[in-house]
Formats: sequence, C-alpha cells, structure tokens
Amino acid sequence: MKPRQPTLGELLTDSASGLSYRVLEPQSAKPAKCLILLHGVGGNETNLVDLASGLEPDTLVVFARGPLHMGPQQFAWFRVAFTASGPRIVPEEAERSRTTLIAFVQQLQARHGIQAANTVIAGFSQGGILSASVALSAPESVAGFAALSGRILPELEPQLASKQRLSNLKAFIGHGTQDSKLPVDWAHRSDALLNALGVDHQLRLYPMDHGISAAMHADFLAWLAALG
Repeated sequence: MKPRQPTLGELLTDSASGLSYRVLEPQSAKPAKCLILLHGVGGNETNLVDLASGLEPDTLVVFARGPLHMGPQQFAWFRVAFTASGPRIVPEEAERSRTTLIAFVQQLQARHGIQAANTVIAGFSQGGILSASVALSAPESVAGFAALSGRILPELEPQLASKQRLSNLKAFIGHGTQDSKLPVDWAHRSDALLNALGVDHQLRLYPMDHGISAAMHADFLAWLAALG
C-alpha cells in the first residue's frame, strides 16, 4: 500500500463520552490498530495531523478535541496556570477528562473491533499528560502511551494502577532539553516514576524548546512500530 496523505474526516461527536473528534481512516477495510492523539492546551484536534505521516496503513487514527472551550478553535483538557513555582492545574477538570477519555477509548474499541493490545494513546503537552493519565490508571485499555513534551501529573498518584496491572504497558517519553513551558526536569521525573512502577519505556531528549521536532516524530514512529 502507498503511504497515505493525512486527510481528516468531518467533526464527529461520541454519544457516550460527549467528546468531539475526527478520524483518519485506514487504507485497509478493517483497522488492525488504533492510535488516539490528544492536542495541547489552547489547540484543537487538527494540530497533530502531521504525526499520522508514516504510520502503518492499517491504523485508524483518532484526533480527539478537548472538552473545554478556550477561544476560537482553542480547546483544553483542563485549565492550567504557569507560575514561578510550576504549573497549577484545576484537578477536577483533569480528573473529568481522564475518566471521559477512558470511556471514549473503550467506545472506539467496541465500535471498530480493535483490541486494547492494538491501541495506543499519545499526545503533545497537555495531551501527553492525559495520555499518561489514561494509561497509568487504566492500563487494560491500551498497549502503551506517549507523552511528547508532556509530564505525568503528581495529582494522578491516587489513581495509579498497581505494578502488576502495569506490567504489560509500554511508554515513550520525548522532551526538549530547553523546554521553556515544561522544563526537562518533568521528563526525568516521569522516567523515575515509570522505573519505580516497572513500566517498560523509552526516554528521549532533544535540543529543542516546547514542541515536536522531526527527530522526536521519527523516534515516536519507531517506538510505535516496535510495539507490533
């Protein structure tokens, strides 16, 4: 099959979770895998289209939109203020988005007949935060997660699954060493936590600010392909 050109479908709304989303259909008649991509704060579901470039053609790609409306075509998963002492979030909103996304993932899997073992959730910045939150609290729902210039919320600790439940989970942490929004220390904290939880993962650092570089994209695709 020829590499597909990422072209998003129309905006849909999931009746169970209420989330809006767009999809990139696989070239095959029935998808074998599902990749759910989550945008950052102030973005929208179209921001991560380029991440779909290079994916295997049997992958259904779902671009979810955050439930909080911040402005014209600007959405978020929870509100956050960046202060001198670090980011301060609205934890109730983060928790609501976590549980909503777990339900959303399960609905997608049931609708398309895709197993959790063939499902990955990933995102940029705040989207990476929610990807980690979903996977680390409900590891039976996905095979792995990727946090691209994101972090793992300390507030997630009460919801963390046991080491036994997390034993099959895979993770990818990509971060810029010059990140001015979420300093690289957050990546090292994620690395330490995943080590403590026994989660098989990769940590990749890049000489860049807050974003997704070509090198990070390539490493993410390689990690994803290695999941099988």
